[in-house]
Amino acid sequence: MTYDTVITNSHIILPQGMLDKNIIIDEGKVVGFTNDIPACDHKINGNGLISIPGPIDTHVHYGVYSPIDKAAKSESHAAAIGGITTMMRMLRLGNSLKSSLPAQLEAASKNHYIDYSVHVSIFSSQQIGEMPYCIEKGITSFKIYMNLGGDVGHVYMDMPPYSSKLSEAKVEINDKLVEQIVKTAASLGCPVLVHAEDYESCACGIKTAKEKKWDGLPAWSESRSPEFEAKAIKTVSKFGRDYGCIIYFVHIGSQKALQQIKEERELGTKIFVETCPHYLTLSYEKQHGYLAKVMPPIRSSQDNTAIWDALSNNLIDTIGTDHVANQLKLKLGGNDIWGALAGFPGIGTAIPILLSEGVNKNKISLEQLVKFTSSNAAKIFGMYPKKGTLDKDADADITMIDLKKENKVSSEMFGGFSDYIVYEGMSLKGWPVKTIVRGQLVAEDFEVVGNLGYGKFVQRHPSKNH
Repeated sequence: MTYDTVITNSHIILPQGMLDKNIIIDEGKVVGFTNDIPACDHKINGNGLISIPGPIDTHVHYGVYSPIDKAAKSESHAAAIGGITTMMRMLRLGNSLKSSLPAQLEAASKNHYIDYSVHVSIFSSQQIGEMPYCIEKGITSFKIYMNLGGDVGHVYMDMPPYSSKLSEAKVEINDKLVEQIVKTAASLGCPVLVHAEDYESCACGIKTAKEKKWDGLPAWSESRSPEFEAKAIKTVSKFGRDYGCIIYFVHIGSQKALQQIKEERELGTKIFVETCPHYLTLSYEKQHGYLAKVMPPIRSSQDNTAIWDALSNNLIDTIGTDHVANQLKLKLGGNDIWGALAGFPGIGTAIPILLSEGVNKNKISLEQLVKFTSSNAAKIFGMYPKKGTLDKDADADITMIDLKKENKVSSEMFGGFSDYIVYEGMSLKGWPVKTIVRGQLVAEDFEVVGNLGYGKFVQRHPSKNH
């Protein structure tokens, strides 16, 4: 028999350790590992490289500042170069999901280089009623923005496809709504993703900071204290316990938040934790200007250390980028920190940062890297054993890494929508050099070689037993 592809001579990293064998791929699936080189149509030389199960970016915002038909193209391009094989979109729609979701899914379906899935944000009682409809569409995870309400309720929703007009909205998320979303998700067997910041405290903190004429990233962090994260974590974790819902905290970056999560876990809430590369590498003491403005804010160098420690002790489950595909003219729209836009691009740099600052500095092992970037996400979000593993019959999503490759970061490298990157000029050691999605080479040596529209929507099913 002749197989489609064999990857030869790479070191394969599996959760249980390293394996030195060849990988056989056929019809987009992993067939198995072997010491031989069976007959095949394509050979990929993995000499000196490491093969890992394809990374899944759990947290990506695209379709907000350019419509999804364009954004899917630019951001999956950046993702492919960065070694990501599946991207999970944070979809925000202000109106009825039944009326606006189909057009979003349709426009996305033809424009990805890599595979993708969707989390749907819930903003109203009407949308709570439409959660079962989302499940029919293969979407089984829902997001709550506890940071939106009152004076800080402004948000940009996703644009309608093929439009180019920003879609501004005012949102009011109160505890009653949060409880209803958690209760409904639990009854459907779905996890809830939570942006945990208490909006009333944030509104108050921002007002005080502005009155004192504070500016800069330290002021931004001070105005949205980690205490406000802890408060929201406590509130939603209680609902999680009451209804038996899995709570997935997105973008956790402070010691205080980690401590609160530890307490809630001890009380019996089922919790998963995501962090982002910027909470490992950026701090308000070292970063200047407004580019690194994000919600929750980047914190102190001490918080960076706490997040690395939590990772190395497996107290964090996943790494998402919270990538926002925006541009400088919007990002720096104001002349102070308060007028700047929150969020920045990061999908292309996640794997290199984890390799350079984590693996190559012995803060995390390659096996841990695989868990944080791939297998844990696949299990939490109902994509396992199709994704997140190199077991027989899994999708052949494989990223090949050169741990010795050194490169300076620049925004041009990735071909995304954004015209800047917070890591500009940073020298990183350890880069993805081949990105393979379902057996097809999609990117190689910083070039996208795959076909637009090859990326498929990953349908998911609710699971009662995580």
